Parts: sequence; structure tokens; C-alpha cells
Amino acid sequence: MKKSSWMGFMTAALLACAVMFAGTAWAKPQENCPIMGGPINKSVYTDYNGKRVYFCCNGCPETFLKEPEKYIKQMESAGIELEKAPVQPAGK
Repeated sequence: MKKSSWMGFMTAALLACAVMFAGTAWAKPQENCPIMGGPINKSVYTDYNGKRVYFCCNGCPETFLKEPEKYIKQMESAGIELEKAPVQPAGK
């Protein structure tokens, strides 16, 4: 009886850990431009609602800003975890 109780506890603990880390285990960093699909250039980006979105070229941010929620939803649905935008000090 003790052995099965111990196994049940361990199974429950492992399941709890799996659920807790599920959101981070599958997330991957952004590697492709949400507009053109090519590799990102980390010097070309825009910050939107606390998230930093990278693009392949200078023309893509303008297209992104016309429908930002659409592109963010597509990336997050694909398992992409966007970087957090740096917080600017007040008054800057």
C-alpha cells in the first residue's frame, strides 16, 4: 500500500511540474519577420504594448502597426515568445 501511495504522489508531483512549466517549455524566441517571413534584423524593431517585435527591414514596422494585434496573435499562436520591451524611466 505504501508503494502505491508513493507512486501516486510522485505522479501527481510530476504532472503539477509539467503543467506549471508548460507555457515556457514550448515557447521559442522570434527568429522571423512577422510581415515578410525572413530572418529578423535585431536593429529593426518596434515596441508595442510592452513587447518588442523584430523585423527583416525598415519597411515592415509600418505594415505591422496597421494591425499589430493580428501579427502578435499569429506569432504567439505559433509558440513564439516575444521579448519584453525595456521600460523607459518616467519623463524620458
